[in-house]
Amino acid sequence: MGGVRRGVVLAGLMVAVMAAGPTAKDIQEAERARAAQVEAQRAAAARAASLQAEEERLARERVAAAARLRELEGATSVAAGRIEALARRRGEAEARLAGLSADLAPLLPLIERMSLYPAETLLAVPMAPEQSVRGLIVMQAITRQIEADVAAIRVEQEAIAAVQRQIDGELPGLAAAQAAQAQAGLALDAQIATARDGRRQAEGAAEEAARRAAGEAARSASLRAALSKLEEEQRAAAAKAKAEAELAERQRRDAEAEAARARQAALAKPAGPGLGAPKGNLVAPVAGTLVRGYGEPTDAGPAVGLSYAPSPGARVVSPCGGRIVYGGPFRSFGLLLIVDCGGGYHFVLSGFERLDVQVGQSVQAAEPVGVMPGWDPRASTARPVLYVELRKDGQPVNPAPFLRAKS
Repeated sequence: MGGVRRGVVLAGLMVAVMAAGPTAKDIQEAERARAAQVEAQRAAAARAASLQAEEERLARERVAAAARLRELEGATSVAAGRIEALARRRGEAEARLAGLSADLAPLLPLIERMSLYPAETLLAVPMAPEQSVRGLIVMQAITRQIEADVAAIRVEQEAIAAVQRQIDGELPGLAAAQAAQAQAGLALDAQIATARDGRRQAEGAAEEAARRAAGEAARSASLRAALSKLEEEQRAAAAKAKAEAELAERQRRDAEAEAARARQAALAKPAGPGLGAPKGNLVAPVAGTLVRGYGEPTDAGPAVGLSYAPSPGARVVSPCGGRIVYGGPFRSFGLLLIVDCGGGYHFVLSGFERLDVQVGQSVQAAEPVGVMPGWDPRASTARPVLYVELRKDGQPVNPAPFLRAKS
């Protein structure tokens, strides 16, 4: 109903235009305006292409920055691992010290009395002389054992103090590594934000120029149609204008549908060339320690992916070049990311604290895609884990042969 009403209004406008008699000058001005808008559209498209090239260059810089950040994260991971191991040694020494102290606790009153009143303690017990001698021998043996236990306690106390001194010595290194990692991460975040803003500005300018060019083209076409139909009767001209308005509406809808299909097709088409033979050519998605391999036992059966323990706040990169087809929360996996590598291969990664890419975005191999949570190696909380799964035509395959041995 709204389309019919718009058609009637357009027909009335066309009648008014024909009655006013558009001139060749009007047509020329409309053509000039249309040409100017087309040129503006070309300029916007050229600028968008230039910004696309610049974005690709920035993507390569982000890959290099991510590689440098991985080295810092590796240093952080090593320092955190040393502190974690020292904290574990301290806990074991404290447990041994607690055990020795518990064993000596019942003997402390007797030890104290013997140290203060050795002769009175022995004489206070009525017994034969030979039994007293034997008791003295036994007490001497107990005394030697107690002395050995006390010496062992001192050794454990010194070991705990030494481990604590090592932990205190490692903490400045960990703090420095984390500070360097944080600074590099902020610089990388700034590059990502700059590239994202440039892409949005270029796309917006191109779309606006296209809308203006389309509007001027429609105006020019209407004027030419009005000039060619001046000799027709008003009713025929009104009917023709109505038909043209309806046709323009259908063409607009068809163009929008075609554009939507083109976007869907572009999103569905794999951006990557596939993975090829598993020769260890792909970079591991994070710098850290492999804590569970493919096929190792879990509560749910053999593992169908790899699990990495990275440094606090580690940056995660895409193992392959391709397109982001999913990014967001998913069930108990937390933030989950899926990269279409082409050739039926998809990498699935989960365990992020933050994602830095969007669905439909193309990424290069080793380009940063997100950040892992932070953690304190001195605390009792569980260390964050990045889960990595590779699927071929929907079925899990072992990612390890495709990844480099060193992360």
